[in-house]
Order: sequence, then structure tokens, then C-alpha cells
Amino acid sequence: MNLTATILLALGMSMDAFAASIGKGATLHKPKFSEALRTGLIFGIIEMLTPLIGWGLGMLASQFVMEWSHWVAFVLLVFLGGRMVLEGFRGTDDDNDAETPRRHGFWLLVTTAIATSLDAMAVGVGLAFLQVNILATAFAIGCATFLMSTLGMMVGRFIGPLLGKRAEILGGIVLIAIGAQILYAHYMG
Repeated sequence: MNLTATILLALGMSMDAFAASIGKGATLHKPKFSEALRTGLIFGIIEMLTPLIGWGLGMLASQFVMEWSHWVAFVLLVFLGGRMVLEGFRGTDDDNDAETPRRHGFWLLVTTAIATSLDAMAVGVGLAFLQVNILATAFAIGCATFLMSTLGMMVGRFIGPLLGKRAEILGGIVLIAIGAQILYAHYMG
């Protein structure tokens, strides 16, 4: 795989994390750049590790991984998105800024990152059957995801105040849509 193909693959793999990060940034009260970097780092590391895991699994049991990864991603994203939608409806736009979190919990970010990176694991399975430098490819995917997730958080920072509590509802809908798109792409494509 040449450099151009690797960059395009890395950017393509980072798009789910970018969309999820916009939702995450929109639900926080004026997230700082350090929080965006933290989110980008968590998403990037996980997105870098999942193709390596997929590559290893591809060497062992590619059929099983390819058969179930889309369902795992769908269920996780619908669960997380549904939770965000419910939380968004619980509050009102009149809630004060003190109740809006300034930071997401580590495990919530890890779970979201895993859910959005399962497609990278499936790609890793496919890469196991090609002659690629899996370490360089996984590193490129991780770097692209770090950059796009950090950018997504900052974009979400500006969208959040415009939407108020609806930002959390919108972020949840985005996660559910990503899950549905993964399932749709698997069956249609």
C-alpha cells in the first residue's frame, strides 16, 4: 500500500471519531484545548491499537471478526447515543452552566473510542491478507484520529453554546447514526 492510500485510509478511519468528538465537545461547557487534546489522544491511541488487534485476529480467525464487529459497534454506539439523548431530555435549556460538565469521564471516552474504532479493527483484519507495514499504517490511523478528534472537540465547543441542552441530544443522535451507518454499510456493501 502506497503513502497516498495509507493517508486516505487513515483519514477515512478517523471520520467516525471526528463526528463523535463534535458531539462530545458540544455537550461540555466550554471545553479547554487540553480537554480536546486529551480526547484526541484517547481516541487516537485506541484507533491505532484496533487495526493491530484486527490484524492479529485476521491471522487467526478472520471470518468470526468480520462477522460480528459491525454488530458490536452498532450496539455500543446505540447504547451510548441513547444514553446521551435521554440525558439531553432530562435537563432544560434553563439549566445553569455549573451543571454542564467541563470534562468527560475517562471510561466514557474509552468506550466511545472503542465503539467508533471497531471498523478499524475490521480493516486490520483485511490488512492481514495484504502485504502492508501494519505498524506504519496503524500509526497513520492513530495520528489522523488524534488530529480529527481534537479538531472535532473544538468544533463542538462552538456548536454547543448555540444548541444548549439539545447538543447532547444531537450528539447522541450522531452516535446512533454512526452505528446505523456501520450496520448499513456491512449489509449493503
